[in-house]
Amino acid sequence: MEPQRSPLLEVRGNIELKRPLVKAPSRLPLPGTRFKRGPDQMEDALEPEKKRTRGLNTVTKIATSHPRPPALTVRPQTQSQTTAPKVPKKTGPHCSTAIGTVLKNQKPGPAVPAQKPGAAPPTLGGKKPTKRPAWDLKGQLCDLNAELKCYRERTQTLNQENQQLQDQLKEAQQQARALGAECRTLEGELARVQAQAEQGQQELGNLRARVLELEEQLGTQQGLVQELQKEQVGLQEERRGLAARLEEQERRLQASEVALSGSQAEVASLRQEADTQAALLVEQGERLHGLEMERRRLHNQLQELKGNIRVFCRVRPVLPGEPTPSPGFLLFPSGPGGSSDPPTRLSVSRSDERRGTLSGTPAPTTRHDFSFDRVFPPGSGQDQVFEEIAMLVQSALDGYPVCIFAYGQTGSGKTFTMEGGPGGDPQAEGLIPRALRHLFSVAQELGGQGWTYSFVASYVEIYNETVRDLLATGTRKGQSSECEIRRAGPGSEELTVTNARYVPVSCEKEVEALLQLARQNRAVARTSQNERSSRSHSVFQLQISGEHAGRGLQCAAPLSLVDLAGSERLDPGLALGPGERERLRETQAINSSLSTLGLVIMALSNKESHVPYRNSKLTYLLQNSLGGSAKMLMFVNISPLEENVSESLNSLRFASKVNQCVIGTAQANRK
Repeated sequence: MEPQRSPLLEVRGNIELKRPLVKAPSRLPLPGTRFKRGPDQMEDALEPEKKRTRGLNTVTKIATSHPRPPALTVRPQTQSQTTAPKVPKKTGPHCSTAIGTVLKNQKPGPAVPAQKPGAAPPTLGGKKPTKRPAWDLKGQLCDLNAELKCYRERTQTLNQENQQLQDQLKEAQQQARALGAECRTLEGELARVQAQAEQGQQELGNLRARVLELEEQLGTQQGLVQELQKEQVGLQEERRGLAARLEEQERRLQASEVALSGSQAEVASLRQEADTQAALLVEQGERLHGLEMERRRLHNQLQELKGNIRVFCRVRPVLPGEPTPSPGFLLFPSGPGGSSDPPTRLSVSRSDERRGTLSGTPAPTTRHDFSFDRVFPPGSGQDQVFEEIAMLVQSALDGYPVCIFAYGQTGSGKTFTMEGGPGGDPQAEGLIPRALRHLFSVAQELGGQGWTYSFVASYVEIYNETVRDLLATGTRKGQSSECEIRRAGPGSEELTVTNARYVPVSCEKEVEALLQLARQNRAVARTSQNERSSRSHSVFQLQISGEHAGRGLQCAAPLSLVDLAGSERLDPGLALGPGERERLRETQAINSSLSTLGLVIMALSNKESHVPYRNSKLTYLLQNSLGGSAKMLMFVNISPLEENVSESLNSLRFASKVNQCVIGTAQANRK
């Protein structure tokens, strides 16, 4: 049993018990002090509101394509609920979305009016509480206990509502996670659909291109179909015509069967006629061959009528910088047929200055007349010159040795006549490239009659009685001592030059390359007559071999084109220095070989038993082209200048002697 306390002590104890309740800071909001708090308490009270505001501002709306989650049910707040329940702060985007959904579906409760500080708590019956006196501490304590109980009930109610809200929040978070997963799934599906869409666009572009291509093919096919339809119509008409013809043929076949026996006899006669035609064809071939042989014989006879030794005279034109000759110095009298005939005579006028000086009267003029097979005035071109010798060159294909000389003093145009001028001008081409072009052309024509030809070229020079190869290249240049003229074999009449190049040729370009190489290797020197004078005899030889395999015929002959060295005489009163002595030896060797050439031609004309071929390397090399079976042509080239009249007369006199020579009938070298 506790001892009884006095009422005064009990009241004093209640006062002491109540004092800490009044002074102790309460975490529950008092009815009259909701908005009467200090700054710190106001910030603590507003902090949940700020958090909720920030939470609401970061809420993202869910796409309308997703199904909306069911709205959360929230109990309506009572008038005693003055503050919103605290929601835990979540940082995830899905949580924000769920909270935003919950807040949107939650209806705000009715606002509770604020109470003034010191006011009595509201009563349950809505009656205005009576103010207790200050001394009624027990009554005030009872009121405070009642108020504390009320607040506890409210706290319990808020806790329950908070628990419900937390459950709803968890449910919303679960829905948010489900929606997030669904969103990610939809995003992946969207990416896949977009990729499919891009692929579809690409396939659509390909299909469009394919459609265009197919449309073009369709247009082509339609055109082809139309053409085939037209062709079909034509074929149908042709078929009807063929059917009619077939009927006609059947009728004719019946008639043909009747005449078959007669036709067999006719076939036998036709076979006999075919055999006759075949024999006639063979006979015509033989006749054609005979005509070809007759053509060659007549061609050779024509050349013989013109002379196996012919002499042409050519006067070069006056070059720029040279003095113009006086009128009447060179005359070209017309032939018997008048001006239409080509000139064959030349007249040279010469005055004897020594005779005029002694007598004191003007020197008399002496005229020298010469006659040749053809004379070419200064205006004659290279094509006109070759036209006269083209038939002679063709004789080499028929198996007759042909030799063409260019004779004359230095600077008279011998090299220009044989090789042509520099610069590659087609009009200035010489006899060598023109002759080979003509031979290649004729050989190709004769190929249609069964003849095949081969050509082998060589180019040598004879300098001071020494043979040099003008086609030598590399280390072989300058090895003149090793080149000798020898027989091709024991008992053979064919001559060859040892260690010289023999180059097969088949076209003009190959010949041009050989001529260019020979120009570079030929020995030249400066003389009083010409700035660049050839100091050697150059001999271009083309060995021609032909064969007719069907008839077993063969022919072979050389074509020799010779550019002789300058034929000027020695001046006895000339003072000789070291360089002039070398030119003197060259001139002596040149004149000796030219004299031997004249002696050989004279011996052949006189039918002498001994012909001095071996007296000169030039005549020895050309032995087979100078004999009785050969055809020769000499070009005597003279200068149009009066200062060279003495050398020109010497050249013309030598050519006249050669022109008077007659060699026997030429024979072809056939096997």
